[in-house]
Amino acid sequence: VQLVESGGGSVQVGGSLRLSCAASRYWYSMAWFRQNPGEDRERVANINGGAAPWYAASVKGRFTLSRDNAQNTLLLQMNSLKPEDTGMYYCAARDFSDAQYRFWGQGTQVTVSS
Repeated sequence: VQLVESGGGSVQVGGSLRLSCAASRYWYSMAWFRQNPGEDRERVANINGGAAPWYAASVKGRFTLSRDNAQNTLLLQMNSLKPEDTGMYYCAARDFSDAQYRFWGQGTQVTVSS
């Protein structure tokens, strides 16, 4: 099982980044989480099967989640970035029968500076 994230970096406030997560196979549910040192991991967005994506209130309207099932890829387009979007972003995946996300990528850092 592999989840490989890419696309992180450093941007200024108001900038954009696109994160990509390449999976080794199809997963029923895929998500992006973010975490800063000393803080709990926060779910940013997820998509289950063919349903509409779910977004955390803090990113709704600014982030767009999409998936390419043919490529087993999860994309997170992040626009109008704010300093509070800074963190390590992790891709996660689970099957339909899993209660929690079981598989995680190594993370990609996003830093937004003012």
